[in-house]
Amino acid sequence: MEPLVDTVIEDGRWEELDLPALATRAAEATLAGLDLRPEGFSLVVMGCDDARIAELNGTFRQKGKPTNVLSWPSEERASDEAGLAPEPPEPGEPEDPEHLGDIAIAYETCAREAAEQGKPVPDHVTHLLVHGILHLLGYDHVDEADADLMEATETRILAGLGVPDPY
Repeated sequence: MEPLVDTVIEDGRWEELDLPALATRAAEATLAGLDLRPEGFSLVVMGCDDARIAELNGTFRQKGKPTNVLSWPSEERASDEAGLAPEPPEPGEPEDPEHLGDIAIAYETCAREAAEQGKPVPDHVTHLLVHGILHLLGYDHVDEADADLMEATETRILAGLGVPDPY
């Protein structure tokens, strides 16, 4: 059986936070919170630094500056109607799980934001991972109805993990 989350560490500071454990916990909670079997899915999380995420942000979003988290869904899963949850993907088999996509998360930006917001870094990182995984599942925050749905879903999942409402 393949692991739910394949974690790639490009910046050693992520080892100190145990990014693999945070990412697995966030993925399991997000999928379970949407009534999806975690063993039917996989995703990749890369822990990098601001320079690397700025490069990725420039390449993929034409914004050559650091950001906290980026997501690349393996396929388009968004709902056709604003404010409605996307159709859940079909799980694969444990030996051949459905790949949801890839996430990159930047250490310096996450640590700075957590400090500015007075939050523990692991809680902020968990929030951003749940946020990124929801993007892989078709959730978005482009318009107000979608943003409300995504934030409510994040808040519910995070509450189950003991992480306070980030909003």
